[in-house]
Amino acid sequence: MVIAQPVSTNKEYIKKYSLFLNDLWIQFKTIDSYILAFIHRSVVNERPDFAPEHNERLEFLWDAVLELIITHKLFNDFPKKPEGELTDIRSALVRWRNLAIISKELWLDWYLILWKWEKLSWWSTNNYILANTLEAFIGAIYLDLWYRDVELFILKHVYSTLDNILEKKLFKDAKSSIQEYVQAEFEVTPSYKVLKEEWPDHSKVFSVWVYMNDRLLGSWEWSSKKKAEENAAEDAYTKLTQK
Repeated sequence: MVIAQPVSTNKEYIKKYSLFLNDLWIQFKTIDSYILAFIHRSVVNERPDFAPEHNERLEFLWDAVLELIITHKLFNDFPKKPEGELTDIRSALVRWRNLAIISKELWLDWYLILWKWEKLSWWSTNNYILANTLEAFIGAIYLDLWYRDVELFILKHVYSTLDNILEKKLFKDAKSSIQEYVQAEFEVTPSYKVLKEEWPDHSKVFSVWVYMNDRLLGSWEWSSKKKAEENAAEDAYTKLTQK
């Protein structure tokens, strides 16, 4: 087997991502974590010599960084809004549908590093993967440049979508939105079914489908049943309203 030069030391990749960061006006110090942000787990599974690590640890870091920045900004901007409403607005800002749109606007999909099968399939345009890539990318900014720079990036590209969210009332939770929509349009109530429960690598995964009568509206897999239902509802609502 031919051993590929690791992506982190590959001059072609370093140049490519350096130019991309310059286009975004990110004055990076080191490039490694930014390249890592675009590596999908499929590459690691097939070619660990090329990419020994994928971006999911950076996604984990994003949660803490984003929550602090968005929460602080909302708290200051809306001093009269109650905690519950602020929580709903924050959830809408960081929802995968919103993040996927931002990811596309920033052209992150052009820089994804996927294994060849995923490149030939729908994975390269999968909104969930695009949202995760943005999360990992923000985690990379934090690791490289710390709080102030990542705060500026989040405010410019994520928090700036707030007006649209408020105008279109996208801050309602997905399960409420899909229920209201289906009841108004079809006069029925959607139902949720857990199709399977799996335990890969000692971690439980729920597969949840949303139905309208016998029609499948959306589905999702997640380690939390509640989260799987919320994302399945989001998937269903997106598909119905985009038609």
